[in-house]
Amino acid sequence: MKSGRRADSSEPRAQYAALPWRRAETMEIMLVSSRETRRWVLPKGWPMKGRKPHDAAAREALEEAGIDGKIAKSPVGVYRYIKRMKNGSAQPCLVTVFPFEVQRERASWPEQHERIRRWFPVDEAADAVDESDLAEVIRAFALSPAKKAKVGKRPASSKTA
Repeated sequence: MKSGRRADSSEPRAQYAALPWRRAETMEIMLVSSRETRRWVLPKGWPMKGRKPHDAAAREALEEAGIDGKIAKSPVGVYRYIKRMKNGSAQPCLVTVFPFEVQRERASWPEQHERIRRWFPVDEAADAVDESDLAEVIRAFALSPAKKAKVGKRPASSKTA
């Protein structure tokens, strides 16, 4: 069985998300559209063999949002949601969220034709997501500068052209 998967689909599967942020005049949060429903979400994905959770989250940020930067090694929160699988089934997921300080937005990236990326003020980002737990994580992160101090450099091995 692969990491993060459970034999019983009613058990939550692990996912890792990046919480992309930047500080202009005020803090902003980047969200991306989901591929199927076009909801606003964080870049996230399943555990990756050989990668630590925060590194997997950074990889998803690159693939889904085309961003490079610094990922925190410590999470700032978790949230739950129901993922609709390709076979039509519903899979509960528990998502661990890692702050990601955006340093560069790429002009092209792997999923650019499948998603939209957009910067939001913190409160608008929290209001744009469907999951109330995720909205709380976004707001709490924005209020806690100590969380941003735990940012680590993104590993070179996860960078691609």
